Amino acid sequence: MTTVRMTIPDDFILGAAASAWQTEGWSGKKPGQDSWPDLWYKNDRHVWHNGYGPAVATDFINRFQEDVQLMKLAGLTHYRTSINWSRFLTDYENVTVDEEYAAYYDQLFDALLANGITPMICLEHYELPGYLLEKYGGWGSKTVVELFVRYAEKVFARYHPKVTRWFTFNEPIVVQTRVYLDALRWPYEQNTSTWMQWNYHKVLATASVVKRFRELGYPGTVGCILNPEVTYPRSRAPMTCARRRSTIYSTTACSSTRWCTASGRRSFSRCLSSIR
Repeated sequence: MTTVRMTIPDDFILGAAASAWQTEGWSGKKPGQDSWPDLWYKNDRHVWHNGYGPAVATDFINRFQEDVQLMKLAGLTHYRTSINWSRFLTDYENVTVDEEYAAYYDQLFDALLANGITPMICLEHYELPGYLLEKYGGWGSKTVVELFVRYAEKVFARYHPKVTRWFTFNEPIVVQTRVYLDALRWPYEQNTSTWMQWNYHKVLATASVVKRFRELGYPGTVGCILNPEVTYPRSRAPMTCARRRSTIYSTTACSSTRWCTASGRRSFSRCLSSIR
């Protein structure tokens, strides 16, 4: 039997990824701080295994110190998670920071760095504040884009000495695809126009946050965690398939061109016009 020894290069990123809403639980959560996943959980508890969901998760907010030690034991060099927008602020319009929750992230980042683990932080992993969903229709409103940029400014200002690798969204097309295109998740509203508007505004939000990050001169980078998918047209009619092929592929796959260039923005505008 031949034994092959393999080594990991020194500059190889060996990491793990999670999110705030999938791990932290609701300990310390204040009234009015629901996110979209929280509202989904409250309205559809039966879809969660044994009722588990964001309310309990893994209680990371109380157990992060021991979990960081487990990360170190596993040899992780990086850990990606998110900051829960709905909990980082107590007032989403005036962008008032919840100091108790913000301090928890200071402690988490300190623990990671002390153990040789680089934090990689996402600003929104589905954690759209429920307040903004109910008042403005979520990412269907440009007001939410503007509030997201102001939230990002608060996050960057506080944590830029500890975090240099940032992301605007995790899988930015997922929520609106499941809610407004497929109507498989709460609030189950099939609306292609709303789906496209959410796509466009998340692109706009990413561009706006990157621009602001550069203007403020912070060290590091801002990216977006994309999720290419295989897509299929709803109609089997040959003409429909041919006409929609480019549109469906480009928007659902969330190719990097669409998220980074002016041609991508023009493409989204044409899509919106053709649907309305």
